[in-house]
Amino acid sequence: MKVLRWINFILIIMLLSACGSTSGTGTPGAPLIKNPFAQDTPTPLPTAPVNITPAPDAKVAVNEYLKALQSDGYDSMYNMLTQASRNAITLEDFSKRYNEALNKMSAASIEYSINSSQISPFRAEVAYSVTYRTILAGDIQRNIVMRLENESGAWKIIWDDSLILPELAGGNVLAMEYSVPARGNIYDRSGNPIVSQSDAYAFGIQTDQIDYKVVNTLVEDVGRLCGYDPLYIRSQIDALGPGYYMPMCEGTKDEAVRLLAVNPGGLVISKYSSRYYFKTGLAPQAVGYTLSISPEEFNAYRRLGYDGSEKVGQAGIEKWAEQYLAGKHGGILRVVSPSGQIISTLGQSAPQAADSVYLTVDENMQYYAQQAVEYFRGAVVVMEVDTGRIVAMASGPDFDPNLFEPANPNNAGLTDLLNNASQPLLNRAAQGQYPLGSAFKPITMAAALESGLYEKDTPYDCQYEFKELPDRVLYDWTYEHCQQAIAAGEFCDDSSTRPSGLLTLQQGLMRSCNPYFWHIGLDLYNFDRKGDIAKMARAFGLGARTGIEQLPEAAGQIIDPVADVDAVNQSIGQGDMLVSPLQVATFMAAIANGGTLYRPQIVEKVQPVDGSPKLIFKPEARGTLPLRAANLDILREALLMVTNEPKGTASFAMRGLQFQVAGKTGTAESGNGKSHAWFAGYTLNKEGTQLPDLAIAVIVENIGEGSEYAAPIFRAMVETYYFGSPAVITPFGKIGDPPNTPTP
Repeated sequence: MKVLRWINFILIIMLLSACGSTSGTGTPGAPLIKNPFAQDTPTPLPTAPVNITPAPDAKVAVNEYLKALQSDGYDSMYNMLTQASRNAITLEDFSKRYNEALNKMSAASIEYSINSSQISPFRAEVAYSVTYRTILAGDIQRNIVMRLENESGAWKIIWDDSLILPELAGGNVLAMEYSVPARGNIYDRSGNPIVSQSDAYAFGIQTDQIDYKVVNTLVEDVGRLCGYDPLYIRSQIDALGPGYYMPMCEGTKDEAVRLLAVNPGGLVISKYSSRYYFKTGLAPQAVGYTLSISPEEFNAYRRLGYDGSEKVGQAGIEKWAEQYLAGKHGGILRVVSPSGQIISTLGQSAPQAADSVYLTVDENMQYYAQQAVEYFRGAVVVMEVDTGRIVAMASGPDFDPNLFEPANPNNAGLTDLLNNASQPLLNRAAQGQYPLGSAFKPITMAAALESGLYEKDTPYDCQYEFKELPDRVLYDWTYEHCQQAIAAGEFCDDSSTRPSGLLTLQQGLMRSCNPYFWHIGLDLYNFDRKGDIAKMARAFGLGARTGIEQLPEAAGQIIDPVADVDAVNQSIGQGDMLVSPLQVATFMAAIANGGTLYRPQIVEKVQPVDGSPKLIFKPEARGTLPLRAANLDILREALLMVTNEPKGTASFAMRGLQFQVAGKTGTAESGNGKSHAWFAGYTLNKEGTQLPDLAIAVIVENIGEGSEYAAPIFRAMVETYYFGSPAVITPFGKIGDPPNTPTP
């Protein structure tokens, strides 16, 4: 056996020697094995290194690709494909494939992890797991292998549809069968509907079809439903002449029962079905409106499970409460072949009914608040002093949200609405920015008391002129009234035209004596207390958002004075100060309740069809006024004097009112046209009526004095609260009617 082994070994050596030896340099491709018994010199191996490009890390490329997928970075993803893949599909089609698949899945987010890889110098395979977190089909998890090629030293991806989902190989697509619940309703605090899905009627007048025998019935009944003065409607008919259609308003069958029954000649009635806003829109700037999903938002809503045909909230509560009002969409996600055959079901979910939103507003208070500023630019905010509940929030002029409904035949008026220079879509109550004028003086008084430099009886001689500034003379409002009387051929012989004379601090607020408050502002500034008034204003909630959350709001502006004239202007609510009516109502409520600043809220609860509320109103204190109890009482006594003492600036407007109220007038220079009229105050009748006390802030832009315009609206709100409707006839006419205009 040993001999045979040696013979085999010698034969193998001889074969190798015969194959490997040559007389030259060797045959190309021949093995480099040398005969160990040969005596010739071996050919030396090359010493220079061979230039071979190392393969990059394929996992990095896959990670970059999937990371781009998480943010819809289709351009970046497309640039990472092999040239052959890009030749096979355009960027537009590539992006569309991914976008449509993710939309159909309702993929809210994407998660992935890279598991393993096999890499050679020119090809690689990387295995990864991807999970689509979908709204309608649950989590869809797949293990996928991505193939890559090394092109010019960079890994490029060999793409096909299976990289989205393996089931999509071969041209299969995803299909979602949607189940969309009806949109939820919005109610007032008592359950009266503000917005719901309803059959409605659009009413208009065709001027060449009017039966003039019953034209008075026509204009009166249309005016009653639509909130127009019948005389105004008649004047428009006469101005237009025959042959015109006048869009008026919308109403449900219950709202328009009388008009539908009478149906006078010239009335045009068109029935339609839509999301309907009752009474031509209650608190429209706060409630908002819905629109079809815009192209810019289309993908975002599809990823949330919308099919894209829904109308969604675009402003106000409609937008804030979208997640509640839309309900939970349901759907069945299927894989469908190119021929339309269902291949498999990937996931499904059942729809859930939408929730209803109940607001804190009172339907009747809201209606009359809107009526009060219907023909003005202005705002009314009514708030419970002990809770922060918004009872009414009106912004004038208002608008009809039903005009945003394409099915409404009257929606031709939408163009005029959007182009209206008075900006009716702006919520002046929360977003309006104004100087506060003399309604700011309670804050200046608070700073004076807390400084220790002033007491309730600190005297000051209030004359026409203020000469304490070195470079100018300022004049009290009584001087301006006197000049107006003289120009009218009258004498300055009453309390509104004579100087106020010697006043205590409380009387200074009662009379709204500008020189007294200019003196306080300058005094604090010169006593090295330059920021006291600004600091007090911020503590009262000015210069910062109130935190209402459900609505957009403006923060306003309070700036520390840098010169004596700044301090003087700030002391009477002028200069660079900006506030919103909502902020003013909030700090007046705090004065009334003993010093607590509540976060204003306008949502009472979110109520599902079955079960307990998902969200319910809870009062939230967000601060405390920095006044000692004794000083707060002094301030409240002074605010009561404003409305009750004969020389109080609001005493005439409140004369005969059966309920105790306190507050402050304000006439703020606007810098453009007439002054803004302010009144802000609160009720004092909680014990007598068992009703919560209210804080009310009113502003009417570019109209005149607060005592003449804002104070009567404040009174109308108080009367509405206790009587159900306003009893006062204001100097500018009945609430809800066009304001009186002087006879030429």
